[in-house]
Amino acid sequence: MRQMTSPIKSVGAFGALAGLLLIAAAGQSADDRASEAESPSSPAPLVTVSTAAAEEDAATPGPGCGRAGAGGLCLTGRALPARWQVPLTDGRRTVRRAAGPDGLLRVTAGREDHRIVDVDVVYGTDHARGVDGELAPDGRSWHSAVPLGAAQRYAMRVTTEDGDGRTVRARLAFRTGEPAGGSGRLKARFGPGPGSYGVGQPIVANLSRPVPAKDPAARAAVERGLRVDAQPRVEGAWHWVDATTLHYRPRTYWPAHSRITVRSALDGARIADGVYGAASKPLTLSIGARVEAITDSATHTMTVLRDGEQVREIPVTTGKAGFRTRDGIKVVLGKESSVRMRGESIGIARGSGDNYDLPVRYATRVTWSGEYVHAAPWSVGSQGVANVSHGCVGMSTEDAAWFFDAVRQGDIVEVVNSGGERMTPFDNGYGDWNVSWGSWRKGSALSAAGEQDESARPDAGRLRPMA
Repeated sequence: MRQMTSPIKSVGAFGALAGLLLIAAAGQSADDRASEAESPSSPAPLVTVSTAAAEEDAATPGPGCGRAGAGGLCLTGRALPARWQVPLTDGRRTVRRAAGPDGLLRVTAGREDHRIVDVDVVYGTDHARGVDGELAPDGRSWHSAVPLGAAQRYAMRVTTEDGDGRTVRARLAFRTGEPAGGSGRLKARFGPGPGSYGVGQPIVANLSRPVPAKDPAARAAVERGLRVDAQPRVEGAWHWVDATTLHYRPRTYWPAHSRITVRSALDGARIADGVYGAASKPLTLSIGARVEAITDSATHTMTVLRDGEQVREIPVTTGKAGFRTRDGIKVVLGKESSVRMRGESIGIARGSGDNYDLPVRYATRVTWSGEYVHAAPWSVGSQGVANVSHGCVGMSTEDAAWFFDAVRQGDIVEVVNSGGERMTPFDNGYGDWNVSWGSWRKGSALSAAGEQDESARPDAGRLRPMA
């Protein structure tokens, strides 16, 4: 919601005023327009409502609007030159013909002594989503922050106030047409799925169509429509992994015991030429306790913290020379009570002295390439003393069983002082936390455009002037 900077009085009791509603409609014939022409006895309109391209001047009413001493309710568009008139005798009107998508919705006061004091625009089948807008400092005009969507139903309420403080309210219901032929729809599928996760779990949005980096405006439009609502609230941002994948994470780990809702407001929204958003299934998940397992390869120990307090210290062994465990922050990807591990799966030749083929219990996966925290009864003598593994973190069967039960997907597993390569951000699990916050935000099209990420805020359809 945006508020005007110059103060105007809050809305009190609302009166009723008859008006005219002038709507531009695609595909309307001259006969249609003639049959609905304004009658000489029609009351004067109240304000001008129009749709126009973002670069057009909103304050210029179309033909038939802006007569001396009157305004008009006019819905117009850059590709919709035809206008038709509908008498509005009770302050409320439903328009059956569709308006064209893509234009910004604009409202302009029709009389010199009138100013707009409230604009409320909602859309969707249940009118649950709002349209943000901005009111001019003089109260003479208002415009939406984003263009109208395609194939949507809108409900609008406009309230004006005259020089004597009398208020008038008019309501309008209309719909927008389908996008032009050949257009496509973009849908987002959110992950990881409903459930309870650790504080390191990123949110993933997989898109049904690629949005290339060479079109930053389209990427910004996608980000504006992907909403993440965390309770308690966090500072977070989307990051483009590739043309069809985005990750969302907070600046620091998710707050323990928080709740996250992810949803798309892209349905009907224009993303690029010929591409509009489609409806997407929302996602709700919860975050458990803050569990962090920090392994120091130099001291051969793992320290497990729960909500900041140490709950266990475990002797471990990590990767030996040539097989160093990756340094950095990883996230639990899953747990397997039993898994067969083969040296050939990580490139060790069959018959080599380093090759192995072992059944392993209590395996907690942290990379897709095969790095686990697991039971390693064959190396108990080296645990806490030396690093002898092929890259995994090994521990006793008892400790591995405890760890297996103590962690969940999304919990933090960090390795320090291993001498190995750094965990990569996106290609081998969730290495998102190895990216600095500054670098993370550079992967956001909104941040690159100088916009503040507002995905955590709810939709705001109402503009309330300051009292």
